[in-house]
Amino acid sequence: MNVAKLRNTKITVIGAARSGIGAAQLLLSQGANVFVSDKQSGEKLKSQTSNLESLGIELELGGHSEKVYNCSLMVISPGVPSNAPVVVEAQKRRINVVSELELASWFCQSPIVAVTGSNGKTTTTTLIGRILGDAKKAHAVAGNIGTAFSTVVRELGATDAAVLEVSSFQLDHCETFRPKISVILNITPDHMDRYENSMEKYAASKARVFMNQTADDYLVYDADDEWTARAVQKAKCRKIAFSKEQKVSEGAFVENGMLSTFLNGTRTEIIRTDEISIKGMHNVYNSMAATLTGQLLGVGVASIRATLRNFKGVEHRLEFVRELDGVRYVNDSKATNVDSVWYALQAFSEPLVLLLGGRDKGNDYSRLTGLVRKHVRALVAIGESADKVEKAFSQSTQVKRATSMDEAVGAARSLAKQGDVVLLSPACASFDWFENYEHRGKVFKELVHKL
Repeated sequence: MNVAKLRNTKITVIGAARSGIGAAQLLLSQGANVFVSDKQSGEKLKSQTSNLESLGIELELGGHSEKVYNCSLMVISPGVPSNAPVVVEAQKRRINVVSELELASWFCQSPIVAVTGSNGKTTTTTLIGRILGDAKKAHAVAGNIGTAFSTVVRELGATDAAVLEVSSFQLDHCETFRPKISVILNITPDHMDRYENSMEKYAASKARVFMNQTADDYLVYDADDEWTARAVQKAKCRKIAFSKEQKVSEGAFVENGMLSTFLNGTRTEIIRTDEISIKGMHNVYNSMAATLTGQLLGVGVASIRATLRNFKGVEHRLEFVRELDGVRYVNDSKATNVDSVWYALQAFSEPLVLLLGGRDKGNDYSRLTGLVRKHVRALVAIGESADKVEKAFSQSTQVKRATSMDEAVGAARSLAKQGDVVLLSPACASFDWFENYEHRGKVFKELVHKL
């Protein structure tokens, strides 16, 4: 994209949260005529967008007027569905619709690392950032992780690395986005409400991360994941696999408890899996992906090994909160789908009191039945999906309903016994009771510390 053509161009930004604000400010810096619209209203949104108005950017909240279509380009935030009426109407009028990720990439001169997958994106993206940071390599971590790419892209130099967490929603409206290294961690059922209960459509969305890559680029992927292994067959770039189940011809693998890599004809032993600081087999997979990415970016093995030994994980992902009366409390609020909970339940040997529920995304809970019977002493059903959760697990364990997080934490404390773990791992979106999963995790932690 010739960004010089943006000057004096009428551009509408849909969504006035972090990504929308970043996109609007980036466009304004290029001399575009920017209009921002959000169907939501409220004091918090107004406070977030006050800076836009001070910059002279026109803004509307509480709905989309006809004015949103008075443009030649529409930029949408990740939270705006592809089937939202405003997007559908814009496309009917032949308005080009792109994601904030696509927009920001037009300004990026540095190599891009794009991490996607149903589970593990935030942990892996953060870990790659730590590997680069510990090796004193200039980089920025952004994207779906909480910092909009458009807010940092102009600060990146040509030799820096842009490490991005990328969602399927962002990829759906990309056109020219081309990472130097793309990473697909896994493709498991998620957001089925957005993809018409079609795994094929969801997998195709994830596969867009490598659609513009060439033989000069790299695709790091999980060879053990069925949907991922199938999706990457179409990739035209250099494919680097990671696996726990097989010894790959090029990539990372586990043999006799040792995480090793084989790149450019050289086998390298990286670290014993029991030395990796973040626990659970899913984090071995995340570590393999991050290790390969670090090596491809020129980080030495000793530095990578030290980072894997010291990295403590990310907030809201199997995060220890406190121990009280012999019971440990763990915040896994970022577990917003069934597969995340599946991994979480296997990360503990202790009996669990599980807080599960929220805004359902077309979840099929049957995959968890055996694990709940084996690991979960009691379950507290929360949020809009409490009915569905209770029906799914009432034959597998004791289920108690709660109508607020305060009530849920209290119920969990009464159900837990010494030596148990109380685990918030909801398998659902948070938007029924909370602003986002971070807000949900924060409230949970605050309530636990008040016990």
